[in-house]
Amino acid sequence: MSKILGSWSGMRKYLEQEMPADSLKGRIRYNCTAYKNMDGSHIFELYIDGKQIKRFSWETVNTYFIDNGYTENKAPHGIHEYWAEFSTLLEKYPMSERTEYTDEEFCSALAEYRSQDIQKSICSDDPIVRMFAVTDRRIGKRTLSALKEQIPFQPQWLQQIYKLRIL
Repeated sequence: MSKILGSWSGMRKYLEQEMPADSLKGRIRYNCTAYKNMDGSHIFELYIDGKQIKRFSWETVNTYFIDNGYTENKAPHGIHEYWAEFSTLLEKYPMSERTEYTDEEFCSALAEYRSQDIQKSICSDDPIVRMFAVTDRRIGKRTLSALKEQIPFQPQWLQQIYKLRIL
């Protein structure tokens, strides 16, 4: 994570205080948690008005695979069985085919968002990049008005953020 984001405290300040539209300041919060023995993985969480909207981690993606019947083993027991099919399924189902995302995908999306024009970000194929863009203070009223039509085509979790900013 540090190669992409720098310090988490600096990135959190940027995401919560510097980047968002005034209407979202104080309402949007990001958390980053790393536990011992997680092999460098993190759990990123997005909160709006104190309510968790989205979690980005390997575990949320793997649980999504199991809960939605993508795994052959429908009731894994133990840590080995739980993670046995993860890598294969992650390759088989790209981001465009699922609604849960890893911490690495969060970091990549943030790096992409920060390195490109805001208009390109708001039209990105990556829903996480669009999430960052729609909360950005640089998005003007005309762009927000045009985005109203796009709300029904966004993943359910992202619709909440679009509505918060647009409506």
